[in-house]
Amino acid sequence: MTDDLSHLLNHLGEDRDLGYDAVVPPIVQSGNFTYPTIASMRATVQQEMERPLYTRGFNPTVGILRKKIAALEHAEDALVFSSGSAAIAAAVLSFVKAGDHIVCVHKPYSWTKKLLVELLERFNVSHTFVDGTDAENYRRAIKPNTTFFITESPNSLTFELQDLRAVAAIAKAHGIITLCDNSYSSPLFQNPIDLGIDLVAHSATKYLNGHSDVVAGVLAGSATHIRQVMSKEFMTLGAIPSPHDAWLLIRGLRTLELRVNRSADSAALVARFLEDHPRIKRVHWPGLASHPQHDLAMKQMRRVAGLLTIVLDAPDEATVERFCDHLKRFLMAVSWGGYESLQWPVCALKGPSGYYTDLPFTMVRLYIGLEDPALLIADLQQALDRM
Repeated sequence: MTDDLSHLLNHLGEDRDLGYDAVVPPIVQSGNFTYPTIASMRATVQQEMERPLYTRGFNPTVGILRKKIAALEHAEDALVFSSGSAAIAAAVLSFVKAGDHIVCVHKPYSWTKKLLVELLERFNVSHTFVDGTDAENYRRAIKPNTTFFITESPNSLTFELQDLRAVAAIAKAHGIITLCDNSYSSPLFQNPIDLGIDLVAHSATKYLNGHSDVVAGVLAGSATHIRQVMSKEFMTLGAIPSPHDAWLLIRGLRTLELRVNRSADSAALVARFLEDHPRIKRVHWPGLASHPQHDLAMKQMRRVAGLLTIVLDAPDEATVERFCDHLKRFLMAVSWGGYESLQWPVCALKGPSGYYTDLPFTMVRLYIGLEDPALLIADLQQALDRM
């Protein structure tokens, strides 16, 4: 760990002289704050983004977390939300209006897709989904009313990347705001702002928290952009975290480097084992040389994280179910990024929404947690043997 990163994760923003010199910053579990004079209250009202008036706007514990997230993403400022989907929705809503057009990578996070298809269309905001593996598809989709690009590199199912520098350059040439969902890589493995992206979002539920006990989201960007989101969507919609959740996220950041590197190391071992297994048709993981965008991944990302997807060589869903049901060390759940390894079978979540009907029933997403990778590989082997 570099000195700068160690300081950021363990000390940045933690003014211990204001918190009784405690090693762990206190939880300021207060919704309201008082002032001795009208002048002091007036000054705070005018600076609610930086000073405590009412916890919906600024809370000292959340403020520590904001500083750390902004520094991690090489941004000027950041906001913390009650979920990743809230962060993405607030960012989009802040920069589009009725009559605008959004270009979004195809196969985005399901709730990003719902935002575009089910919510914004009601307010005359149109969208186009594009194959983001070719940055020129973003340029081709631009209309006179296009104001916003959404990227997710890589996405969290088939791990397709976008050339973020190229997409950002296209957007800037046309005055278009760009957003990247960077949840997969964490700020340690990829920094989209360094590549020209305007706004970066995370489901902080995942790697940033890392303990499967918080649902939260973050948004980072320039001071101007973050202030715009804060003054309207953030304050109006009120999708804020509790001070206690912010404190848990600060706790999670202490071990971020250790956790994401351990997960990535183990994922490399698991991915190579699975790639060579006769009952596996394909492994989606950008760290493999066989991945069609491996070169871009090595150029754009510092490392490839611990989430991967396999396509089983299975004739029917019953065979897939046998494999999944016999896994003992992979809990069946929809999220990822914690200490525990997980499985997410596509066939379990096909339903009336239709959002996963275009994916093969043989697809199973695996999150590689912090357990001994040899035990995980042995577990996968015995489950594959039972197919």
